[in-house]
Amino acid sequence: MAVNRAWVTLLDSVASVLFSLLFLVTTTTEGISSGVYNSSGFFSLKYSFSDQERSLSVLKAHDTQRQLQILAGVDLPLGGIGRPDTVGLYYAKIGIGTPSKDYYVQVDTGSDLMWVNCIQCRECPRRSSLGIDLTFYDVEDSDSGKLVSCDNQFCLEINEGPLSGCTANMSCPYLEIYGDGSSTAGYFVQDIVQYARVSGDLQTTTANGSVIFGCGARQSGDLGSSNGAALDGILGFGKANSSIISQLASSGSVKKMFAHCLDGTNGGGIFAIGHVVQPKVNTTPLVVNQPHYSVNMTAVQVGNVFLNLSRDVFEGDSRGTILDSGTTLAYLPEIIYDALISKIISWQPELEVLTVHDDYTCFQYSQSLDNGFPNITLHFENSLTLKVYPHDYLFPYEGLWCVGWQNSGLQPSDRRNLTLLGDLVLSNKLVVYDLENQVIGWMEYNCSSSIKLQDDHSGTVHLVGSHYISSGCSLLNPGLVLALILLSMLVLTLEL
Repeated sequence: MAVNRAWVTLLDSVASVLFSLLFLVTTTTEGISSGVYNSSGFFSLKYSFSDQERSLSVLKAHDTQRQLQILAGVDLPLGGIGRPDTVGLYYAKIGIGTPSKDYYVQVDTGSDLMWVNCIQCRECPRRSSLGIDLTFYDVEDSDSGKLVSCDNQFCLEINEGPLSGCTANMSCPYLEIYGDGSSTAGYFVQDIVQYARVSGDLQTTTANGSVIFGCGARQSGDLGSSNGAALDGILGFGKANSSIISQLASSGSVKKMFAHCLDGTNGGGIFAIGHVVQPKVNTTPLVVNQPHYSVNMTAVQVGNVFLNLSRDVFEGDSRGTILDSGTTLAYLPEIIYDALISKIISWQPELEVLTVHDDYTCFQYSQSLDNGFPNITLHFENSLTLKVYPHDYLFPYEGLWCVGWQNSGLQPSDRRNLTLLGDLVLSNKLVVYDLENQVIGWMEYNCSSSIKLQDDHSGTVHLVGSHYISSGCSLLNPGLVLALILLSMLVLTLEL
């Protein structure tokens, strides 16, 4: 989820408020060890489920909020079900500080900044409905923790220049305002983040890296104390230099590569940082000068027939096709959407098609979905394809089957005719992000199995398996197949 970063102007206007939250002490950022070099490893990651049913209107509201948000060798064990008829979010448990304390953070491929709630925060949630204990970070309790001064190079880069009123003994403030109105404000600190590095086949040992992250002193909106499904913070896996993947890579701890495989059938899955050498995946270039993970689509195929669309339909949008596992459904420009829905329905011309909640194409159907409807194949540069099956793009709702493809031509102007592919098409796919070579790739995969990562320092190759982490949160009753949504809270998440 991308954020609206009004860094310089907003920070100038609220500098007096933010600086009052900060420790006014001299700080340095050198001297923290980055730990043992290893190019792969993992965090433990969990999927939580809501125990409440949601309507189709809430399903769309989730993705609307998500779109506002994104217009901004580590192994993460995944848990949960990547389906548009379930509610939940993915989050990881990481260790921060010396001695290390556990924090539960949302893993977000759509944002860059890592932050956790700070000990000074009054508006921060004190309890969570997710069955976890919330922890507040205190830099004074960590032997390895340090404040980041406002004249530090990191602070200068993230704010695109010096801050007004900054002196050497002031901490670097941050302010993030998300598209849904939520915000987090505080100051930057530097400390050790602990994770499990891959040390053998399905084996790990503890490793750590020095990371600069935000210490949240004030939260608002969905981040505030009224939010029941609260977490300790956000773990940004975006493309910017401030993200945790970029920081660990710049220190030599990992390669700037990661992969995820969300198991939409059995729950759980794989999330790994490192060089995936098996299975081999074909790749397509990332769109240059875009803040999100965007690629260029070239054609849409329904069954064996290509939609009759001009090249301008695909080449006219410089944003490309955005991949975001924190979005539930899939959004297509109106001209593509209309042609696609028409072709899908033509496979069953006797259907009585209904429009539900003004947005959803639904119908009754009692036969096999995969036998009765076409596969949809999306084509991308470098001949990479992404196949979506009827059981993926059709979901149940009150005795009907509804189409998960959505018309982005009906969105507000800033999101109109956006091409955005969410979990509907990304689940049960191994998706590999190679920022070293600026490409992304995927393939159909059994996300309950394993992959092989190569340690580029030693050359060794190890197995990384799928994971499901249990907790006090109970699963949804399988009988509840009402159209529920993945709860992104405020950010993407891999934590759907």
